Amino acid sequence: MVERVRISTISGESPTPCDNPVKEGSVESLLASLGLSIDPSEAQDFRRLLAAVHDCAETVAALPDYQLNSRLSRYPRQNIRQPAAEEEEQGLGQAWAHRFFIAGDREGGGRLIGRSVNLKDVIAVAGVPQLQGSRVIPSWTPEFDATVVTRLLEAGADIRGTSTCEDLCHSTSSFTSAQGTVENPHARGYSAGGSTSGGAALVAAGLVDVTIGTDQGGSIRVPAAMCGCVGIKPTHGRVPFTGISSGDALDDHVGPMTRNTLDAALCLDVISGYDGIDDRALASPKPGSTNFAATISQGSATRLDGFRVGLITEAFQHASLDPVIREAVLAAAKRFQDLGAVVEDVSIPDHNLGPAIWTIQQRISGTQTLLGRNTGRRELYPTGLHGKTLPWTADSFRRSSTSTKNVIINGLHLMSEFPGLYGKSVNIGRQLRDAYEAVFREYDVLITPTVPVVAPRHGRRGGLPIESATPSMGLTINTAIFNVTGHPAMSIPVGFAPAKDDKTVLLPMGMQLVGGLWQELKILRAGHVWESCFDWRHNVQHTEGLD
Repeated sequence: MVERVRISTISGESPTPCDNPVKEGSVESLLASLGLSIDPSEAQDFRRLLAAVHDCAETVAALPDYQLNSRLSRYPRQNIRQPAAEEEEQGLGQAWAHRFFIAGDREGGGRLIGRSVNLKDVIAVAGVPQLQGSRVIPSWTPEFDATVVTRLLEAGADIRGTSTCEDLCHSTSSFTSAQGTVENPHARGYSAGGSTSGGAALVAAGLVDVTIGTDQGGSIRVPAAMCGCVGIKPTHGRVPFTGISSGDALDDHVGPMTRNTLDAALCLDVISGYDGIDDRALASPKPGSTNFAATISQGSATRLDGFRVGLITEAFQHASLDPVIREAVLAAAKRFQDLGAVVEDVSIPDHNLGPAIWTIQQRISGTQTLLGRNTGRRELYPTGLHGKTLPWTADSFRRSSTSTKNVIINGLHLMSEFPGLYGKSVNIGRQLRDAYEAVFREYDVLITPTVPVVAPRHGRRGGLPIESATPSMGLTINTAIFNVTGHPAMSIPVGFAPAKDDKTVLLPMGMQLVGGLWQELKILRAGHVWESCFDWRHNVQHTEGLD
């Protein structure tokens, strides 16, 4: 049963009665912004109709909102604070957004008792200020817990804090957050990936067991690959987004980041399932009904007899793919043969359309979300956050990062110059989904490199737009397409390779395992068996003969 309570209006106060602002010329001004007009003889009637709608809006605005119950009495929040970069408890640059402690249920025999969890700083935790890596948000404090937060606590997990994310989740680098730069746990000065930057670094460094992140183009899998941990983006809608700030509801996903596949499976068991609110999760199984962790733990953890693995040819042919990464991931994938699986190349020509289709969808939908114009979904809307951030002003735009400004500029241009293109991109996205589903009738898992390079050095904070954007360019060539299609995809670490600018610095590489829709069990099983048989930490690649 979902609990809801009434809270105050967006502003926290009842609106003051005032005269209806619809005056002579109001209708004409609205239409003029679109280059439209009405017959002067109709103006008075349309003003009266508009005034009636405005009265409806005043009525709704005066009502108390209807939000989730925070359950503060059952799960009290302790010692909430925002550690500064120089403080000892911060670490890894600025990986923590806020530190606090919420003890999970110890009496219910939950699956996560004793596990420490961190939450990406877009996941609502009642009483904890949310920053979202931005200078635009003036310290919004949620009054409710996201669905995943409640489920984690009920399963016995202890929540230790929120982690830094990139500015409004619009970068795959780790230097764009307004709160500071997140350092790669393997080498200071190098990217931790984004936008779940702080969470990936904390997990990989062993400071927490689990991070819950979000992924609308690779924001779980990219930092997992760069930091050397496991990150899974489940099937679109398997985990409800209730209480999580979404950039693009069509492409956004929420999932766990851990140090091994078994923990990822365990966490996914806990947080999956429709919650009665988020329509993205309507097709998800009943909460608590999956047994991913138990299933992959049973039987042989060293064999995959009968398994069919496909290597997506196009994913290994990108011009931007570092030859060292190509050879390392191919070698890691072919090790499935040693485990009894059949490994074959498979061509999916439309794979290369992924970045373009994703860009159109994310830029348009992302812009509409930022401007408060996204509608049509049955979900929990963060009205308190909207009241803090909308409408946009010249000052809030100025304080945004390059990546956020770029989303808005791109989105406005696309909607102006290509009306109707969003709908076409959604249709073609379904075509891509169907093409992959046809392949999954023959293969259990498909494989690509997660990202084409090891972690680059940080870009320059406050630099020119191209300087800020360059470190992220091309990182999602193999990840974003599965946000478009909704397929589950997981990155696991498969070894180390030298940094491009310093051969003495070794950084992790990731291999992406992709499954059919709702087939998380297959990629979890494949990942678990692979890591049970091969120690990625001892696999060090070199560049001799590949430059």
